[in-house]
Amino acid sequence: MDTSKSYEQLLNENQELNFKLEEANDTIEAIRTGQVDAIVVNGPNGHKVYSLKTADHTYRVFIEKMSEGAVTLDNVRTIIYSNSRFAAMVGLPLEKVIGMSFDTFIPEETYEDYKALIIEGWKDDVKQEFALENYNDGRTPCLFSCNVLELDDGVTALSLIITDLTQQKEIQRQLKSQNEKLEIARNETERMNDQLEETVKVRTVDLHNSREHFKLLANNITQMAWTNLPDGEVNFYNNRWFTYTGLGFEELKNHGRATIVHPDDLENTLQKYTSALQTGQVFEVENRYKRHDGTYRWHLNRAMPQLNGDGEIVFWIGTATDIEDQKKELEKKDEFIGVASHELKTPLTSLKGYLQLMKMQLKDNYPPVFSTYLDKANAVANKLQHLVDDLLDVSKINAGRLDYRMEVINLKDIVDDCAESSRHIYNGFTFVVDNDHDYMIRANTERLEQVITNLVNNAVKYSKTDKHIIIKTEQKGDNSVRVSVTDFGIGLDQDQKKKIFERFYRIEDKKYMTSGLGMGLYISSQIMSTHNGTMGVESEPGKGSTFYFELPLEK
Repeated sequence: MDTSKSYEQLLNENQELNFKLEEANDTIEAIRTGQVDAIVVNGPNGHKVYSLKTADHTYRVFIEKMSEGAVTLDNVRTIIYSNSRFAAMVGLPLEKVIGMSFDTFIPEETYEDYKALIIEGWKDDVKQEFALENYNDGRTPCLFSCNVLELDDGVTALSLIITDLTQQKEIQRQLKSQNEKLEIARNETERMNDQLEETVKVRTVDLHNSREHFKLLANNITQMAWTNLPDGEVNFYNNRWFTYTGLGFEELKNHGRATIVHPDDLENTLQKYTSALQTGQVFEVENRYKRHDGTYRWHLNRAMPQLNGDGEIVFWIGTATDIEDQKKELEKKDEFIGVASHELKTPLTSLKGYLQLMKMQLKDNYPPVFSTYLDKANAVANKLQHLVDDLLDVSKINAGRLDYRMEVINLKDIVDDCAESSRHIYNGFTFVVDNDHDYMIRANTERLEQVITNLVNNAVKYSKTDKHIIIKTEQKGDNSVRVSVTDFGIGLDQDQKKKIFERFYRIEDKKYMTSGLGMGLYISSQIMSTHNGTMGVESEPGKGSTFYFELPLEK
């Protein structure tokens, strides 16, 4: 120690050293915090400060603004420079990061791989993924890019660019998850497709077998059978068509079939066929088909629509049944009915005459019981007369001879007369008549009275409990008038309503055993046909029925 210096000199030197120390500390702190464009590197001869050039300063500004973390390490992996982004990635202030060992931020399980990367980084540019310890949020997946940074005087440092892979990893995770789901969906689709293919194969075999079975059945029945598409195109005829007509499929297809229909039946057949296709209702018609030898035979045609699950028509199945023999038998029966009714009419008339003569001759010279017997005999004879008259009418209808004189009459008068007669005949029933308007029509009075009487008789016959009958006249539209008879009897179901106007059809009900041949409504419908009118019924089982007819008004 130099003892020659005075106390004041020593004090001054001490102050100067303190000032330099403070200045050095401020300089180092400024370097560390980025306030001065320089870095401190620990070399063989101690720490050395390297100032940055002007171009390096611009590069440093760019580094500070980038989204990746950037650090510079010395040869012992101490952080001699860091940008703000890296400090944020590890969750520490920038001033604390500089001077720390980079090893601090490496997880223990990847430390050896990290050291190998650093060693390789001093030799060549390398990249590798590592997790980075974050003081706040655990670990952050990152990509480390290493390259050597050359400083002045041959000194080198290791530069690390650290890219946060969190978002990319999340996208990869989501993508992997979606790919896994897609793979599952693809596998499920393949499984379902395989099942579908197997189902289609099975259904195809079933359909083929079903079709062959249908063909086998269709080709071995006595009826002529066919199928047609919703637009009417026939796509199948059974063998019976070919043997009966002597024609092939192409000759019969579509309009070729019309060539074998009897000319008198063609218009009615086509009209009903077209109507069935448009409405989806059952196709039914009787017509004559020409056989291969040129003769015509009567057939009953019926076709039913086949629906899918949505109620749409897929195709039609039809049959044509030969009814020629039944027609001939029916003609024989009609001929017998006509002959029998004529044969019965004469003795019946004589019987009624003799009964009237007996009543006139005996007058009051016989016991009261005789009068009762004569009245009952007359009533039975009148019933028999009605049956014979009905049989004669049926014979005339079938022979096409149900003709009579037509004239313009007031429908109101006819309805009033029939209602008044019904009150006298069925005095146990209550008749409500709604018939206040005049309606002029062209008709035959006797036949019209016969129709109304038939409707009233039918209503009374099936109304044993509620004896209330309504007779009503009303205009329908601009050109027609309706007469209806309503009862509150047993009513009709759907099947009965379809058959009620057929010849000889009677309601089968054990509770209501009624007389008659079941011809009244059939005759009435035929009378309406000759008057250019129509008949119908509205009914529900147990609630009664309304039978009606409609006639065109006379202009």
